[in-house]
Amino acid sequence: MHVDIQHVTHVFPSRPPRTALQDIRLEIPSGQFTALVGPSGCGKSTLLRLVAGLITPSQGHIRLDGRSPAEVRGARQIAWMAQSPALLPWLNARGNVALAQRFLSPERRPRFSPQEALQRVGLGDIDGVYPHALSGGMQQRLALARLLTLDAGLWLMDEPFAALDELTRERLTTELLDLWQPLHPTVLWVTHNIYEALRLADRVVVLSSQPGRLAADFTLPLARPRQEHDPAFQAAVRRLRAALGLAEATP
Repeated sequence: MHVDIQHVTHVFPSRPPRTALQDIRLEIPSGQFTALVGPSGCGKSTLLRLVAGLITPSQGHIRLDGRSPAEVRGARQIAWMAQSPALLPWLNARGNVALAQRFLSPERRPRFSPQEALQRVGLGDIDGVYPHALSGGMQQRLALARLLTLDAGLWLMDEPFAALDELTRERLTTELLDLWQPLHPTVLWVTHNIYEALRLADRVVVLSSQPGRLAADFTLPLARPRQEHDPAFQAAVRRLRAALGLAEATP
């Protein structure tokens, strides 16, 4: 799904009014994995909510394959995943995953059944288990399986692995790439983790401190899987740190 963000400014009507985003212009080709990074409060999550059609920009417009976000959201073609897996405690694993497909139109034929999605994320044998009996990593796998069953063209992912321990987080980012590459949806991934952004994304977009403005935008011509010890990877780390004001860029 092609994402076109043109001159988007968003002001929250507080006292005084708070400008979260200022004149954001961003075009994301269909199938691209884009990471959004920047300091806390720079508007990354606000931008995701604008793209999802959950809020309307104060100025400018957003189009998804030429349609408004509200139209695309109404057609259930946007999938959302956040830090909280948002699982219903009274439904087992299969029930939580199956719930997403109940809201699809009858003519939609999703690529994966709930059981197939559970198998894809390594949870095929716990379909009858309830969320309270699952670890944090397994709960996020379950949320990822639910995302897969929507068969959406746009994945909006707001730091979905941030609350996990480092080992689980790295394992899930690797597995996420394995799921994304054959399907190739468009992904907007919000993160504060530099290495996570560079391991996952085709492109990194940096937002400045509030109000969030486009501070840097660069593609990553690095083959996958990416190794942190690779000189090209380390060069990308230095470039991103410099864009975030953490260090000077070096050749």
